[in-house]
This record gives sequence, structure tokens and C-alpha cells, in this order.
Amino acid sequence: MTKQAAPSSTASPLSTPTLRRRLACWLYEGVLLFGVVFVASLLFSVVTQTRHGLQNRPELQAFLFLLLGLYFTWCWTHSHTLPMRTWHIRIQGPDGRPPSPGRALRRYLLSWIWLLPPLAAGSLFGLQGGPLLALTLGWIACWAALSWLHPKRQFWHDAWAGTELVFDPSQPTKAGRSRKA
Repeated sequence: MTKQAAPSSTASPLSTPTLRRRLACWLYEGVLLFGVVFVASLLFSVVTQTRHGLQNRPELQAFLFLLLGLYFTWCWTHSHTLPMRTWHIRIQGPDGRPPSPGRALRRYLLSWIWLLPPLAAGSLFGLQGGPLLALTLGWIACWAALSWLHPKRQFWHDAWAGTELVFDPSQPTKAGRSRKA
């Protein structure tokens, strides 16, 4: 008996995850990164013998920026981070494969658009505390909503980096089982 390939017309391409799913993944990523940044900052402080929170601050920020860049670049070249895997989101390049290291690094740099504009405005206008938080959350909401203007509903930093997020329900979950949606 010969095996027949399924017609390509029945194969549906992977869809863009909903905005709600992507933001939930983003929030989960933030929770995990809190721990990563905490431990990395502690190790940095021990190694550099930092005795005060403002001591070595630019060096710590540069260290964390590089560490996060390495983390995201490595994870994205392997299709996903842990939160992305949990929410069945995969990142891919234009060819449908995981992005190259250069493309993943470009996405990492462009993804800072989520935070840099409100932080720069806050610094320029001397905002702190509640007003800075409100500005940041407002910007995040606006930036996320702008994805509705993209033809595939992707975030614009993904479009500029040449990557896209796709909902992949066939990704293995706990114990190697696949979830069917």
C-alpha cells in the first residue's frame, strides 16, 4: 500500500496568536525574567564587591542588557522561550524556520521599543513613580494595539526584524504530549 501525501490545499498555515495570548506570554516572561535578573544582579554584586545599590550601576545595566540579549537570542534561535512554549507560541523567520542568530538579535534590539520610549520621556520630563508607571503602561497598551494595523496582526518590531509569532498547538507540553486545539 502506498502512502499518499495530503493535498496542500487542506493544510492550514499556522495562525498568529491572539493579542491576549501574546500579552499573557509577555507577562509570564516578565515574571521569569524577574528571577533571572535578580540572581544575575546578585552574582554581579558579589563578583564586583558592590556595597551600595548605585555603585557600578552602568556596568550592571550593561551586564544585564547583554545577558538578556544572550538569553533571548539563544531561545529564539531554538523557536521559543519557556513562556512561549507554555502558551504554544513559536517564533519563526520568513522561511518558517527558527530565526537566525542575527535576526533574533535584531528582534531583541527592536523589542526594546516596548520600554525605551516611555523611559526616555520619563527621564526627559522628570517623571517617577506613578506617573512613569502610567506612561509606561499606556505606551505598552498602545504599542500592543498597533498590531491590529499589521496585515498579519504581528507586532511591528517582529515585522521590522523579519520574524513572526505563530500559534502552534502541536508543540509538546508536559510529558511530551501534544495539545490539539
